[in-house]
Amino acid sequence: MEQRKLGGRKVGAIGFGAMSFGGMFGATDEATSLACLDAAAEAGITHFDTANIYGAGLSETIIGKWGRRDIHLATKCGIVGGPQRTVRNDEAYIRESLEASLRRLNRDHVDLYYIHRRQPEIVIEDLAGTMSRLIEEGKIGGYGLSEIAPSTLRRAHAVHPVTAVQNEYSLWSRQPELGLIEACADLGVAFVAFSPLGRGMFGREPLKRDFKQGVDFRATNPRFIEPNFGANLAAIARFRDFCAARGRTVAGTALAWVLAQGDHIIPIPGTRTADHLGDWDSAPLTPEELAEIGRILPAGFAHGDRYSDQQMAFVERYC
Repeated sequence: MEQRKLGGRKVGAIGFGAMSFGGMFGATDEATSLACLDAAAEAGITHFDTANIYGAGLSETIIGKWGRRDIHLATKCGIVGGPQRTVRNDEAYIRESLEASLRRLNRDHVDLYYIHRRQPEIVIEDLAGTMSRLIEEGKIGGYGLSEIAPSTLRRAHAVHPVTAVQNEYSLWSRQPELGLIEACADLGVAFVAFSPLGRGMFGREPLKRDFKQGVDFRATNPRFIEPNFGANLAAIARFRDFCAARGRTVAGTALAWVLAQGDHIIPIPGTRTADHLGDWDSAPLTPEELAEIGRILPAGFAHGDRYSDQQMAFVERYC
């Protein structure tokens, strides 16, 4: 697999997002998750991403039981669970969360530690100072920020270099093109693209709207609610035809498109089972193919916002 820079290390150009191990997209089990992790490592994936909120620590626990030490591992804190979710970025909470994550991950150090969402009341320079102290203490190798604006990145980076920014980015979520991807490139910061397969819309088969309420995140997501859902399926059907005509998988082509947007971009698709890993073959696209994809799925083609108003809470908006 092609290698890309993430902090002071090189990792596989495609990473692995472990959100689904926490049951965010439907039921899973430990044995299946462990088998999936084994298959991902065998496929050349070296960067694995999780968070304390995924299944209330379940995803971290599974990775801790897996026990691999030859991987680059990232986790996150900042979203506080419960009926009314909120965020905390104060140093005491960050330290408490990190220690809990390390216990679940069965480690005394994590390679990359993200602030999952920014708390507006905490000055970003103070937050960067907290993260720099964790680096100095050897608790984390580097720090990252998620769902932030370019201005936040530049302010934090001026206090202590940011290792990575993780925002949603895919063929149907293009907001980072409005300055954030460029800011990362300017500063030498990796841009980690989560949900690069559109939460399953760019998977092997067209999705059916059978998302279980209260279990599957997509059940209340605007893009997966009619009439948006049907309109999005129709738009992406043309992309599926494009892939089929070239003997390419839909997922692999969507990932190849993300990879082509900058050599500092690392997509982190996720899956609950090893079966889908073979679909991620992301042979490079030609300039002509990239142009054709741009005609089939132009920026802004998606019907509906990527989050509901509630889901959008604490996501930084800058355009």
